[in-house]
Amino acid sequence: MPNIALLNNIEHKDLRVITGHRPGLGSEVAWVLTFAAEFRSLQGHYPIIFRRDDAQARYEAIALLGFTEDENLFLEDGRWDAPVVPLLLERQPFLIGRSGDELMIQVDLDHPRVSRTEGEPVFKPHGGNSDYLAHVDGLLSTIHHGLQFEPGFIDALERHALLEPFALEIEFDNGAQSRMSGFYTINEERLAALDAGAVAELHRAGYLGPIWFALASLSNLRGLIDRKNRRHAAHR
Repeated sequence: MPNIALLNNIEHKDLRVITGHRPGLGSEVAWVLTFAAEFRSLQGHYPIIFRRDDAQARYEAIALLGFTEDENLFLEDGRWDAPVVPLLLERQPFLIGRSGDELMIQVDLDHPRVSRTEGEPVFKPHGGNSDYLAHVDGLLSTIHHGLQFEPGFIDALERHALLEPFALEIEFDNGAQSRMSGFYTINEERLAALDAGAVAELHRAGYLGPIWFALASLSNLRGLIDRKNRRHAAHR
């Protein structure tokens, strides 16, 4: 269970965060949540698809990192093998909190990236915010504003019936098979059939770009399969 605390420079004056990508730091996940405002930076590297969160009865966008639970094919030799790390992973172990109307930084003190002996210091020796914490603050601000935009984007996809179930059956080079199901993609034919008014509405709202970024990102499925094949070959 997470141990969430409001970050402060008294209780957490010696807090450090391990920022690398060695095993055991919480990045061993097959997908990570993303949001429309992040699609532009992710679409050149990761497939962007959608899943349905049954608990909240909402669709949500994800960046696909692997094909099986806890498999992140971008973790290689203690590094992240892509120029962009999805923000919801890069911000770990920090979260966005709220005190009244004010946004605050929270930290999961039991997260494996939290340390007292190694990593980036969160605060300067005399209590000021470190450059690293200023970077985190920027990340969290971007995430917060992106997530504020997201419900409208998802509502527009649903209103125009642009989401369709997605299933993919893969046979890897070693004969292993994987079937992905329970996910959704944007239906390109329905998008193309929208009338001019609907397209203009999506454009004015800033949704048309992320829709095309998500569609373009599906070409990265081939690259993800290649990563899996290389991983299999390396472990023969």
